[in-house]
Amino acid sequence: MKTSPVAVALALLAALVLGTAFASPALAHDRLKSSDPAKGAKVENLEEVKLTFSATVRFPNVVVRSGDETHQDGKAAVDGAVVTQKVKGDLPSGEYVIAYRVVSSDGHPIEGEIPFTLLGSADSSPSPSSAPSETSPSPGAAESTAVESTATGSDPAASTPVGTLSPAAAAGESEEPGSSGGVPGWMWIVVGGLTGIGIGLFFSMRGRKQP
Repeated sequence: MKTSPVAVALALLAALVLGTAFASPALAHDRLKSSDPAKGAKVENLEEVKLTFSATVRFPNVVVRSGDETHQDGKAAVDGAVVTQKVKGDLPSGEYVIAYRVVSSDGHPIEGEIPFTLLGSADSSPSPSSAPSETSPSPGAAESTAVESTATGSDPAASTPVGTLSPAAAAGESEEPGSSGGVPGWMWIVVGGLTGIGIGLFFSMRGRKQP
């Protein structure tokens, strides 16, 4: 029995179609569908990372790092196609990378990296304007000083410490004008007048005695 060329062609075409249909699932490997945080995202806080794949995965390994430091807390947990990894608390702001590696449902490894940015809290650092001044006294302190000076009746700028001599007294001079060595000025005037009168009487009586 002879086989027609048309039958041979149809058999080859059917084998090609069936082979392609069975090969397609094997070539379509599992892949990462989404992540939280997403690639290139900017987040304010982070408690965990979540990776969702196109099919069930096994043996998950997730690392959250910044530079050479890692921040994952414990091991990753897998639930079907979703992998969750906890991270340490109080992470500083900066650039981070999620590095992952899992085994897909067909036994092929899936790995990759997801960079993101952690912004942190906006009010985590004190404002420079809120820092207290170390050189300028507060208005309340200045007013308190003025009230204390008024209550005691003293002027801090004009007060002289006890036992301190004035410049004139330190030089041995009297602070009272017209005085010398502690003797009043009017006393010297009286002594001078009496001396002049005595000299005048002496010469007057001498002139009378001469012939």
